[in-house]
Amino acid sequence: MLLQLWAKKEAFIRSEEGATAIEYGLIAAGIAVAISVVVFTVGTDLLGLFTSVDTKLQQTPGG
Repeated sequence: MLLQLWAKKEAFIRSEEGATAIEYGLIAAGIAVAISVVVFTVGTDLLGLFTSVDTKLQQTPGG
C-alpha cells in the first residue's frame, strides 16, 4: 500500500500536464492583454479620425 502511494506521488511529480496547461493559460492571458492594448490605442485614434471627418463633412456646403 505504501509503495503504491509512493509510486503515485512520483508519477504526479513527474507529470507535466498541469505545467503545460498553466503555460498555455499564461500565453493566452498575454495575447489578451496585447489585443486589449492595440484595440484601445487604435480605437482612440479611429475615434479622432472619424470625428475629424464628420466635422469637415458638416462644414462643407450641402453637408
